[in-house]
Amino acid sequence: MAVIKANSEDVRLLARLMRAEAEEDGDTGMLLVGNVGVNRVLGGCLDFRNIRSVSDMVFQNPGGFEATQKGYFYQAARESEIRLAQRVINGEKIWPASNALWFFRPSGDCPPTWYNQANTGRYRAHCFFSPSVEDCPAVY
Repeated sequence: MAVIKANSEDVRLLARLMRAEAEEDGDTGMLLVGNVGVNRVLGGCLDFRNIRSVSDMVFQNPGGFEATQKGYFYQAARESEIRLAQRVINGEKIWPASNALWFFRPSGDCPPTWYNQANTGRYRAHCFFSPSVEDCPAVY
């Protein structure tokens, strides 16, 4: 059962974002991006208080994803990405993004915190950061 409201267009939009942000990191990397996206819709906290839908999350500016802001959000989602997007919409969580609201690619090691959020781990080149339970209980 879906953890966020999403129609088929929303699923395709999330899948497109996942591909744009993490295609080079394979299925796991795309699932991690999907977790962050779903958490932003679920959260209703911090920089994501006004995010109510997949579309709001994908196109949030400022504070959103680089793919939509820096011009590499142009490829359509394939069936494989659509299936991955549906998995995260259905509630599948993958560590280290299980509760994460942020990720980025540092030039070196992951910092222990980023904007007061704890580092929850790294997958390949990306570091993931989760809020405290007190700051954002809905992502836990």
